[in-house]
Amino acid sequence: MTTPAPTIAVLGASGLIGFALAAELKRGAHPVIAIARRFTSAQHAALGENAITAPFAAPDEETLAALLGGSDIVINAAGILQDRGGETADAIHRAFVARLISAMTRAGRPKLLIHVSIPGEANSDRTAFSRTKRRAEQLIRDSGLPFVILRPGIVLAPVAYGASALFRALAALPVDLAPADWQAPFAAIGISDIVATVAVVADRWRQGERTWSATWDLMEREQSTAGDVVAGLRRHFGGPRPIVNLPSWLLTVGARLGDLASRLGWAPPVRSTGLAEMRRGVRGDPLPWIAATGIEPAPLGRILASLPATIQEVWFARLFLLKPFVVASLALFWTLSGLIALTVSFQAAAGILTRHGFHPALADAITVVSALADIAIGMAIAWRPACRRGLIAGIAVALGYMAGAAVLTPDLWIEPLGALVKTVPAVVLMLVAVAILDSR
Repeated sequence: MTTPAPTIAVLGASGLIGFALAAELKRGAHPVIAIARRFTSAQHAALGENAITAPFAAPDEETLAALLGGSDIVINAAGILQDRGGETADAIHRAFVARLISAMTRAGRPKLLIHVSIPGEANSDRTAFSRTKRRAEQLIRDSGLPFVILRPGIVLAPVAYGASALFRALAALPVDLAPADWQAPFAAIGISDIVATVAVVADRWRQGERTWSATWDLMEREQSTAGDVVAGLRRHFGGPRPIVNLPSWLLTVGARLGDLASRLGWAPPVRSTGLAEMRRGVRGDPLPWIAATGIEPAPLGRILASLPATIQEVWFARLFLLKPFVVASLALFWTLSGLIALTVSFQAAAGILTRHGFHPALADAITVVSALADIAIGMAIAWRPACRRGLIAGIAVALGYMAGAAVLTPDLWIEPLGALVKTVPAVVLMLVAVAILDSR
């Protein structure tokens, strides 16, 4: 009698690693429970009824135990690079893992915990991200549960997200990293090797192997550098030849701006934590993993060759770093135009209406209302949870301004500075921002 394949629960199943694992395991006929706080429409379509939307990081142990009740193997792929929006690295990494261990311990049958962590040694941890990841590892080792801790290097996959998206974007620019940043060790791993590792462990669990206590570095044998990854992506995608080095201080400034953006709900790949982790480097020893699983990791060149090199990939790489400038410029455009109309140019703005027959009081009221609407739109665009609504509102209001001017003040269309004519490209830019807003 054949032992059925174990049911595998994937926590964080909408992320780069979590979704790849859930989708590939499902295709491999493994019973899968894919759990995430939210899925995209495409992810829902791929996972079907296997996708469960739940705020898994928040529930108590009893609720978490019920959520994982039917599983044999639990994969924890949940993580957060940097604190944002009330979520902290400590809560998502250490505190959640403590509740997860408790929930799995009280289960009626043994479960295997596969935990996705980070490579490196504790004495080199400099950020809350790495320190809390390391504390979670120690909790798992002390728990008494059977476990496998996976420490993947820089993950390269057909899906571009986080650091891999940033490196694609750098490869599309005629710039190189500064020498110090170029030399940072950056051992890579293909997503398919991570999936293969979990499949090997799941198969051995199905065959009855229950005494697991492994910690493996998943990465190529010959470790690459950050510069090697960017240069390899540039060759693969046919990017431009670099003509200048990107100064280290400019990356630092970009990380500080990224930290500011994260306070508005955004998750830019360039933040102080991500930069610190990049400069620390990604290194490890893959030999124990290779010996235990028989998997021969693909080197960087072969990983890159497996990625699609299509026009949509090139478009993404070129647009990725333009996206924050597009959003920021639109937020400033609306906010500043409203503030200017409400303050130093109030009389001039209201005067346009009075010259076209509006009562002064009505002209003042319209000017105030329209200026406040502009400011509200700008603030909505700047705040990530409201950005899409802000952009759509901006398009509607801009079209309304244009239509109203065509009826009430048609001569403004031929005004020498072309204020209304210039609104057309602003509307088009907002349509572009809506089109590229999604990050996964």
